[in-house]
Amino acid sequence: MSDRPLVIQSDRTLLLDMHSPCCDECRDAIIPFCELVRSPEHLHTYSISALALWNACSAGLDAGTILSTLERYSRYEIPQTVSYFIQDTCSRYGVISLTPDDEETFFVTCKSEIYRKRILSIPFVRDNCLDADDDSLRFPLNRRGDLKLVLISNGFPVEDLIPLRKGEALSVELRTRTLSGKDFSVRDYQMKAFESFWAGGRPGGGYGVIVLPCGSGKTIVGIEAIARLKTSTLILAPNVASVHQWISELADKTTLSRDEIGEYSGECKRLGKVTVCTYSMLIQSDENGEYRTFNLMLAQKWGFVIYDEVHLLPAPVFRLSSNLQSVYRMGLTATLIREDGREKEVFSLVGPKRYDVPWSELERKGFIAKAYCHEIRVSLSDEDELDYALAPMAKKIGIAARNRRKLSLVRSLLEKHEGEQILIIGQYLDQLEEIRKTFGFPLITGSMRNTMRDELYQAFREGRIRVLIVSKVANFAIDLPDASVAIQVSGTFGSRQEEAQRLGRILRPKSRDSHFYTLVSRNTREEEFSLNRQKFLIEQGYSYSVENVN
Repeated sequence: MSDRPLVIQSDRTLLLDMHSPCCDECRDAIIPFCELVRSPEHLHTYSISALALWNACSAGLDAGTILSTLERYSRYEIPQTVSYFIQDTCSRYGVISLTPDDEETFFVTCKSEIYRKRILSIPFVRDNCLDADDDSLRFPLNRRGDLKLVLISNGFPVEDLIPLRKGEALSVELRTRTLSGKDFSVRDYQMKAFESFWAGGRPGGGYGVIVLPCGSGKTIVGIEAIARLKTSTLILAPNVASVHQWISELADKTTLSRDEIGEYSGECKRLGKVTVCTYSMLIQSDENGEYRTFNLMLAQKWGFVIYDEVHLLPAPVFRLSSNLQSVYRMGLTATLIREDGREKEVFSLVGPKRYDVPWSELERKGFIAKAYCHEIRVSLSDEDELDYALAPMAKKIGIAARNRRKLSLVRSLLEKHEGEQILIIGQYLDQLEEIRKTFGFPLITGSMRNTMRDELYQAFREGRIRVLIVSKVANFAIDLPDASVAIQVSGTFGSRQEEAQRLGRILRPKSRDSHFYTLVSRNTREEEFSLNRQKFLIEQGYSYSVENVN
């Protein structure tokens, strides 16, 4: 039994022995229905949650398959409470479904009378139900999204089987040769991701979330969907740089003309058959508190909505999503982790996770770069040590993050990787400004004009700039394919999603390996937070070394 690396506990936590010969195999097998909780050196802790199980069910797994996987790797007998939870939770998926009635109403169908009575006990359900018979409950169509949110918050995932409508027709095809003259085709895993989302066009398909590593071409999955669905499309993106990247990719890899691609951002406000809009523009209110862009987008006859970096959805966009339940919807992300715990809302309004692939698998196949993660811990300087000791708890993390001794580490790493394309990434602008003054490299911040940012990104891509200092504005959707080294001097309170995005800046395939360095102040709160940031990286199978320096 010692070759079985998994210990399953009655509180639904799983302990994975990282010294077992088959620990990697086991990790890949349980990731589809588990969430990583802790990842110290010897034992990794996973948890089985209801949402993880419902995502697994939406991907075609069932309780029997999940239990047999656990039995295969479990060192001891599975606790009865865990078996019951898996069977009970999985049994709820598909028990409640939405089916069409007419253009104004829909039915909620329950396969069990017990569940029918349970959901009728929920005040929102009772208040909005138009009528109820022995087989189903009828609701107004405009309550569809809100009802799904209420039901999942009460432990009832909904399978939405109402056929989705297409918006205005869109004439578009993929190019086989890009405008830059390169051959282009959709990779096999990108096609599998789309097919998982599309589900052959059957009811219950056409909405959901695609999880792929940064640098693996999530944008191409969205473009493939646009070309296949051929309907007016709204793309929501996290910042102006990612808007421009979407527009560039659409023009380069599809037959859409520039006139057919609209941009709605702080720089340009033009609708097109395919429109790319920033989240911030969508939720911007005027002096009267009205969301004009929000209302404008809601009034359009979209047939397809793409949520880029779906884990970033601002709360007001959930409201838009609740009103867009009748259209095709795709979320794209490298990680479904939300630090505010609103993953269930993504599940209900955008859709369940349809496709996920281990980062290590794409690395082995050469689709993303082989990366090594290094954490370098350094003591506080004498001056910082005193400030840290006297500071209130709320300010300690900032002092630790700005540790003056990190500057010498940056210098050493620059010398070690001389001649490579290097990103220096940080959270605190004063810290980044000091690095700029010390080394003379250009610095990109949120206050910089977008045209200037784009010029610096392009100079970096072309090799005219070898080192670029970037704030958190560069966390998302920036394509810098030749970057092979990232030096993280400070981060956001142990955010796993941020760690995933920053690592993604150096994962584009290239001829050399990539290195991701995180500089951490030893024996401070920053060291505590760094343990949390390790979780995502180790879960994805990356080597993670820790080095202590004076």
